[in-house]
Amino acid sequence: MAQAFTSASISSVNNDARVSTPSRQAFQILRLGFTVAPIVAGLDKFFHLLVNWDQYLPAVVNNAIGGHGHQFMLVVGVIEIVAGLGVAFKPRLFAYVVSAWLLLIVVNLLMIPGYFDVALRDFGLSLAALALARLSQEFDR
Repeated sequence: MAQAFTSASISSVNNDARVSTPSRQAFQILRLGFTVAPIVAGLDKFFHLLVNWDQYLPAVVNNAIGGHGHQFMLVVGVIEIVAGLGVAFKPRLFAYVVSAWLLLIVVNLLMIPGYFDVALRDFGLSLAALALARLSQEFDR
């Protein structure tokens, strides 16, 4: 009986230690960041409090969708909100979605002269989302 109690105690201590590891903390930080940032950016597509998001749509894309760039950016906002909520609830899947989405944004930004610095930043964010996806394999259970 004492052996069963000791094994349970050790298991409980190991689980508590796992919560406070640097990799667990990194997972939690990235999960929070990739939940909040896409939701805020997605909501701002509707309100333009942070920036006029329409400026990030290349003219060639706007022309390809018949000049409905603003409406397209509203759809983008909805997708970003869903992606952020997805990371909150299913990071094992949605962190990959966010990483791929950010790579699409990078390609989009490379079509606009003067936004290469933002493209580089978003490439770094894409790598961070990929790191979250990998950490999720261990910590999202």
